[in-house]
Amino acid sequence: MEEKKEISLEIKPDIAKGTYSNLAIITHSHSEFIIDFATMLPGLPKPDIGNRIIMTPEHAKRLLNALMDNVTKYENQFGLISLGGQPQQGNAFNLGDLPQFGPGGAKS
Repeated sequence: MEEKKEISLEIKPDIAKGTYSNLAIITHSHSEFIIDFATMLPGLPKPDIGNRIIMTPEHAKRLLNALMDNVTKYENQFGLISLGGQPQQGNAFNLGDLPQFGPGGAKS
């Protein structure tokens, strides 16, 4: 029989307040996934990256599965999440498709 492991977590107050993000930019290499969480607001020339998370491909897939599970639970409880008429082009988008990041736009 497999024993369940419990993890005790402590969250510091400055972390507990969180950081708002309405844009995630995901890149990867052979050995890691990099997720930059940014905030894009009207009137600002470019998004401000507030946090960068770097993880192994295995942990990225675990995160994907956890997000899929939680989105399903959310939608079962509250209804489908609308993407506001955004075109469905799969599960990702290219940063270069955004005007501010296209040719001549901001580079990281």
